[in-house]
Order: sequence, then C-alpha cells, then structure tokens
Amino acid sequence: MITLNKELTYPISETLFVFALDDEAGKVFDHTRKLITGIGKVNAAIALTKSIQEKKPKLIVNLGSAGGFGFSKGGVICCTKFIQRDMDAQGLGFKKFETPLSGIPIILENGLKMDNLPEGICGTGDSFEMNHINTEYNVIDMEAYSLALIAMQENIPFLCLKYISDDAGSDATNDWSVQVHLASEAFKQILFTEV
Repeated sequence: MITLNKELTYPISETLFVFALDDEAGKVFDHTRKLITGIGKVNAAIALTKSIQEKKPKLIVNLGSAGGFGFSKGGVICCTKFIQRDMDAQGLGFKKFETPLSGIPIILENGLKMDNLPEGICGTGDSFEMNHINTEYNVIDMEAYSLALIAMQENIPFLCLKYISDDAGSDATNDWSVQVHLASEAFKQILFTEV
C-alpha cells in the first residue's frame, strides 16, 4: 500500500509510477506498474495519456529528480502546485506563466499531500534551468505540470515527489548527473517502508 496519511492509502497494484528516465527508477520499481516517459512535457503527456487508457490507474505517482531552491540536495519534496514556467504570452497581454484562453489557473493545484514531507511548487519547462531567478516556484523539473494537468482532467488522484538533485545553479549539470542515481532509493524509503 501507498500511505499518504492516516486516512488515505492506495494499493501498489493500482498505482502507476511515472518517471522521465529509467535512471530515476533504478531496479526499485521493477515490481510495479512503471512508466518511463522520456524527457519533456510533450513526451510525458503522450506517454501518460496512452498509459491511462491501457492501465486505468487509481493513483498516478510522478517520481523524479529536480532542481530545488531553498531545499537540501538529497531531500524529497512533495509538489502540490505546478507552474508551466516556460509559458510566456505576456506580449499578448496575458500574465506571466498564463496559458492563453485555456481557463487553467497560472498555479495548477493538483497534488496530493504526503505526511512528513515538505511541500513545494514545481515549475515545469522544456529547459534545464541553471540560473534560477523566479520566486513563484521552488522546485524545477521538465515533466510534472503536464502530468498533473492530465491527471486532473482525467479525475485521477496525483502524487508528485521530487528528489532534489541540484540547486538549479551553475553546478546543476554536474550535481544532477551524480544525484539522479540516488533518487530511487530515497523514494523506496518513503513509499515502500513495509517492503
């Protein structure tokens, strides 16, 4: 069982575990319904949409590495809000990060909370951020927004846990390449305590 809190649990057998890269999952998730989407919002959206139709999960859990601002490397953050950080239609009179004419709020609130984990706001974009300057989000990834939006539209509960691999600064590339391989063990300790 996946235990989010005293009242909310989900069977592992009905949970879809979604990663961008196999390196983030390691061997830890081989016994689960695991989906590797590839990097980026479009790849993630296509893969998750297909998988929902085939597997009909009761819970979607997005796990992966991310940059973090104000968090320690190696920590796991529960993302409950999401921003599409590379959406910029300000030249047309829309607000920063607003998707024009979509009716979708700038901050998408569609993440379950998990006891004993700090919460973050995830900024998703199709770029590897190395000069974090935006104060609207403090976790940086390349897939979660699209996954959270699809889960919301499909009315499937969504949990997003990010392993902080770097600080989205000038050393982010080197930090990420080392830290990404440690993510699966950190997730195992949180999700599979009885295994």
